[in-house]
Amino acid sequence: MNRLLLGAVLLENLSVTVQVPVMLAPPTKVRFNSLDYKNILVWTPPTNSTTLQYYVQWKIYGEPQWLDVKGCQGIQRHHCDLSAVTSDTREWYYARVHASSLPASKSNWALSPRFSPRWDTVISPPVLRLNVTEEGIVVRVKPPKPNVRKMHSSLQYKIYLIHTSGEEEVYKLDCCSNKLPLKELNQKAVYCLQAQTIILLQAKTSARGSLKCVSTL
Repeated sequence: MNRLLLGAVLLENLSVTVQVPVMLAPPTKVRFNSLDYKNILVWTPPTNSTTLQYYVQWKIYGEPQWLDVKGCQGIQRHHCDLSAVTSDTREWYYARVHASSLPASKSNWALSPRFSPRWDTVISPPVLRLNVTEEGIVVRVKPPKPNVRKMHSSLQYKIYLIHTSGEEEVYKLDCCSNKLPLKELNQKAVYCLQAQTIILLQAKTSARGSLKCVSTL
């Protein structure tokens, strides 16, 4: 009997340690930031830890298979360039990312909203260069970024000439014309100009660029 009691006491005092993997919280605010067809996936980390690694996958809407993004496996930054794999403007895309803390802990996947490079990218306004001459103002427009020129053969610019009274004159310029001469302007007057990019086939426009002002001779 004493042996049985002793065995029972020993069993009660035995403890078994089981390591349960810690589930990480997933990244949040997963989304595409797209400017001039440079499509960057960004996210907010689940913690302030600098040791987390992230793994990114993508797929075309309607396709079952997720694909790894090369160069975005086991990264520590909070963004990934998906421009190369999301370049077809006819398609819609998804991306997802999960966090991992070595050796074994990882989060669930965090999914981005559906993304269309055609409709969701933001087009930059054109950059103007102004030259004042005896005849008036010569406006030169810096060509758009290569990605935009590659995607669209029919681009147009709107050039806004703004008088000191607030009155605006609007000129249209095909891309990529060399220059727009503005003549018959008042002498020693201040004129401001802005420009806007127009994608004709999509009826899509950029925001207006920053104001640039000059004084005529």
